[in-house]
Amino acid sequence: MYIYDEYDNSILRQRVAQFRDQTERFLAGELPPEQFLPLRLQNGLYVQRLAPMLRINVPYGMLNSTQIRKLAHIARHYDKGYVHVSTRQNIQFNWPDLTEVPDILAELAEVGMHGTQSSGNCIRNTTSDQFAGVAEDEIVDPRPYCEIIRQWSSFHPEFAFLPRKFKIAVTGSEKDRAAVQVHDIGLQIIRRESGEIGFKVYVGGGLGRTPVIGSVIREFLPEEDLLPYLEAILRVYNLSGRRDNKYKARIKILVRALTPDVFAEKVEAEWERTKDSYSKLTREEIERAKGFFTEPAYESIDNAAAQATVNAQAAESVAFSKWLQRNVRGHRVPGYAAVTLSLKPTGVAPGDITDSQLEIIANLADEFSFGEARTTHEQNIVLADVKKSDLHALWQKAKAAGFATPNIGTITDIICCPGGDFCSLANAKSIPIAEAIQRQFEDLDYVYDLGDIDLNISGCMNACGHHHVGHIGILGVDKSGKEFYQVQLGGNASNDASLGDVLGPSFGAEVMPEVVQKIVDVYVENRTEEELFIDTYRRIGATPFKERVYVKN
Repeated sequence: MYIYDEYDNSILRQRVAQFRDQTERFLAGELPPEQFLPLRLQNGLYVQRLAPMLRINVPYGMLNSTQIRKLAHIARHYDKGYVHVSTRQNIQFNWPDLTEVPDILAELAEVGMHGTQSSGNCIRNTTSDQFAGVAEDEIVDPRPYCEIIRQWSSFHPEFAFLPRKFKIAVTGSEKDRAAVQVHDIGLQIIRRESGEIGFKVYVGGGLGRTPVIGSVIREFLPEEDLLPYLEAILRVYNLSGRRDNKYKARIKILVRALTPDVFAEKVEAEWERTKDSYSKLTREEIERAKGFFTEPAYESIDNAAAQATVNAQAAESVAFSKWLQRNVRGHRVPGYAAVTLSLKPTGVAPGDITDSQLEIIANLADEFSFGEARTTHEQNIVLADVKKSDLHALWQKAKAAGFATPNIGTITDIICCPGGDFCSLANAKSIPIAEAIQRQFEDLDYVYDLGDIDLNISGCMNACGHHHVGHIGILGVDKSGKEFYQVQLGGNASNDASLGDVLGPSFGAEVMPEVVQKIVDVYVENRTEEELFIDTYRRIGATPFKERVYVKN
């Protein structure tokens, strides 16, 4: 992974000192709240319902064990003993004291972490596939390009105050696991038959108040033109994006207003004018970035023998077998596997990790995965480089720590925002709804029979829980001061991205598990052999689901 050098560290130290001064001036009454607002946001500090919330960047999801232990230390000494993994692979502290935030940022800087540009109207943390570098279907490792984008976008003076927040995602595999089509810019790495590497460029995707699937504005962008082209997109947006209405300020609104074709023409014109400027990537710079993502010290392993051992262990333990089925996936290096540690046991807010659990994850990473772990946009943790011969031992330790719930990709692997329990923007609580649905589907054999189902919950229209792209999406709404929940069906965040259709009128919290059960029942009754929920919905449409859910007893 990329390790911060003295240049990076010097910038972080200066940033911490700057924000410490800003915070002290604000607390002394010398800096008005309206002036402090954009300054604290660009350091990741929000004011939430009950306390400040501090968001920490995890670039493209990569963490080393030293960083994880530092997060545990901060959670224990400055917070209430836990952190939250967000849907953009970041880490959030929900209870910091404002007076101590500069100290937190100073401690994070010691291990190459920060909250810089994790909020505000700027280019946010670049996200990617949690299996980058190890996926069997990977075309090119996207992490070097993510790191190039991070270095370019950090403190970029031209794009520090955009019309609205700006998010970029990059994927390098055949299957899109980074949801690139619902980002402001989505980059799909492709390799031509000639071997040339480049990007398919999506622009104008996003969820929230106006959900939009991104439009392709360039089928192939040579890799050396990555930064000039991104600059061209951002210049068009920065100059033409609306600043009079924050609800219409995202790039997706501009793309729709101009039409994708006209927007693309403007970008191409700007790019032609500046494509050979200072930001054009050289082969040396690309190789320099790739040099940070060298292979760990993989052993030469007899894959067949290792797999035979795993199979024998699975035959002796149903629980281990289920975990292998759901939480373990193939690896491009023979004899290795990638493991997802589930943060979705019933009764725990999805994505929450305690300080002691963080330390256990750091220990597991050191023991089983070369000292590295990854956050996922599904709010779980991945150990990407586990020897198959270690899987059983890892499972036992993960189970003891609460990380072995064998539910990855199932209906109980719920994406869920913090909702009304924490967020001042939320219209309704999300976490209790997630728990109630998980309890409705406690029979794992039944859950496995249902196959892959993405169930996403957001507490408000900002869609931090990505409800628009859940196969089953749930949105909390406010009706005269009471919490209700709207259901959407048919969303998808992968290659064939789609937005969910609103099923009909909203429901009270107490009936949500029953509503989801009825939806699942319709799927089970209508599916063909091996047909997943999303496929059945697309084939039969919303009507059968509406008839079942809204039928009067």
